[in-house]
Amino acid sequence: MRKIKIPHTDLEVSQLCMGCMDLAGRWQKVSLTAEHEVQARAFLGAAEELGVNFFDHANIYAHGRAEEVFGRVMREHPSLRGRIVLQSKAGIRWADDPPGTPMRYDFSQEHLLEAVEGSLRRLGTDHLDILLLHRPDVLWEPEEIARAFEALKRAGKVRYFGVSNQNRFQMEHLQRHLSDPLVVNQLEMNLLHHGFAEAHICFNQRSPRYPDGWEGVLEYCREQGVQLQAWRPLAQGYLSGRGLDGQPETVVKTAQKVAELAAQHGVSREAIVLAWLLRHPAGIQPVLGTVQPARLRACAQALDVQLSRVEWYGLFAAARGDSMP
Repeated sequence: MRKIKIPHTDLEVSQLCMGCMDLAGRWQKVSLTAEHEVQARAFLGAAEELGVNFFDHANIYAHGRAEEVFGRVMREHPSLRGRIVLQSKAGIRWADDPPGTPMRYDFSQEHLLEAVEGSLRRLGTDHLDILLLHRPDVLWEPEEIARAFEALKRAGKVRYFGVSNQNRFQMEHLQRHLSDPLVVNQLEMNLLHHGFAEAHICFNQRSPRYPDGWEGVLEYCREQGVQLQAWRPLAQGYLSGRGLDGQPETVVKTAQKVAELAAQHGVSREAIVLAWLLRHPAGIQPVLGTVQPARLRACAQALDVQLSRVEWYGLFAAARGDSMP
């Protein structure tokens, strides 16, 4: 698999990143089982087969079990940690943590330090390669975040830092208080969630599709050398085989267009959906949300597809339900 270098770092990572949210029962509150470990072994085995070395976690995934089961399997192969890049996220707190509290965001220094310690313990490693702030915290204090980042870096517990779901103004504001550059912004981007593309064509248009918040995000990240990552790049499977009952006509027609192109290129439907993202010149890196080995192999076919401009805009027009303005 092709490798890319994350700007401002010495990290060379696979062009596709494997997201670990679906490991260990996802959001169910259960205990880890032998079946979860079998799943994680198959997941990591598929990654090695495909040449993927980049894994995306969050301290809340499966209530911490995703990191824990990943760590268990990683400890079975002591040399693995040196061959992979680990990214995790922190800043979301569940309801009743502690009891009686609401679900909330928490970018306080105390919580960020505590969350990283928990991730390191569950993963069984002494450092994260990248830590992302998990969504924006309305009550954030950038000076406090900077102190937390400095403490984590000084202790050797986190090498690089980034954000998720932040617009350009939030990134600019935070960056002014940091000594090191942010290296990643992870955002929802796919054919059905295409505000990043819509923002380029809807300025000065009377359009109900105008995507609030996307103005300048891609340009800022490209100028500053921030790696763009796409979460939910497969649009929850609606374009690659999931049932379409009750879905809008635009989704149905886009799924049909994806199937047609998959047949023409001789690849999976997942490959076409991902190739649409990969065709963008911003160098978007998909974070795959599946842990199924067969589907991961189907996704990897995207690296062998180069959509033409006609094909790219054909998919975009189908997804937006209209021609270009």
